[in-house]
Amino acid sequence: MGGTEQSYVKEAFDSNWVAPLGPNVTLFEQAIEAYIDEDVYVAALSSGTAAIHLALSLLGVSRGDEVLCQSFTFSASANPILYLGATPVFVDSEPTTWNLSPELLEKAILDRISNGKKPKAIIAVHLYGMPYMVDEILAISRKYQIPVVEDSAEALGSRYNDIACSSFGDIGILSFNGNKIITTSGGGALVARNKKFKEKAIFLATQARDDAPHYQHSQVGYNYRMSNVLAGIGRGQMEVLEDRVAARRGNFEFYKSRLGHLPEIEFPEEAAGCYANRWLTCILTPSIEIREKIRMALLEDDIESRPLWKPMHLQPIFEEYLSFTNGTSEDLFLRGLCLPSGSNLSREDLERIVALILKSLPND
Repeated sequence: MGGTEQSYVKEAFDSNWVAPLGPNVTLFEQAIEAYIDEDVYVAALSSGTAAIHLALSLLGVSRGDEVLCQSFTFSASANPILYLGATPVFVDSEPTTWNLSPELLEKAILDRISNGKKPKAIIAVHLYGMPYMVDEILAISRKYQIPVVEDSAEALGSRYNDIACSSFGDIGILSFNGNKIITTSGGGALVARNKKFKEKAIFLATQARDDAPHYQHSQVGYNYRMSNVLAGIGRGQMEVLEDRVAARRGNFEFYKSRLGHLPEIEFPEEAAGCYANRWLTCILTPSIEIREKIRMALLEDDIESRPLWKPMHLQPIFEEYLSFTNGTSEDLFLRGLCLPSGSNLSREDLERIVALILKSLPND
């Protein structure tokens, strides 16, 4: 926490605004809009997953449709496709940013069109805060007229060509879950260039209540709006966002300065035009055996680290669905590890982690 969150939460209690509307919600949305771009419209929601669900709904995805989804991601990127009765089609990554491969994306689109199933949307993810190949993905989106849901759940504070992530797609989404770069405990947001998308998202997120003096509903709605209390936390968090980005990038640079010379450890670099928030510091090792040596050495000293995301096309819940793969995400999953990356890590913490990693590796 940055320090001012309690004052905004106190405002909510003092004014008796604790429901999913109120001054904090409006001001939090305005703070996000000001940070991203003056020409975007933000709806604060209960989670990033809810934002993806509403984004797909706003783009007209429904039962029987197909949605192209980056395979190398967290399951929350793909689950909302199933909520709508649609079918996910998974697309593998390219090795530079670890994100959606433009080559495979176009291959998947052509395949589905040839089978009479033009995809209804593309879900592209800025994984671990690293911007995906924005220009290439947008060019494909425009060429085939398939809208992009820009999953920026891990990328608040990241930029491409000095433009904030979440503002490139037809609809962007953010997450403020407890593990994200800033948090509202639980929460998310939908980001759109189209004001009508924001208005429709809020309508659907508040049970789709029609304009009537009584409770009347002509559409299925959801309970997806963020509370005024949590939005108060968000207002305080926005004030320290740049500090959090600096801390995460500082963690990355520290690890790289101490471990980057080792043949067993490789750090992902920023591609041209990319500025990553380094939400998590990730490394690649030569093999799953070395990855596990490092992970277990840390775990034995009560330090948690995790393998990179297991690709969606390998998950039991999704393995029956069509996928276009090149082996990149499977290789990254086997060899990659997320190191401790919290914004509050001390120099002593980082030194301890590095010492254990060095001890776990074979001496030359």
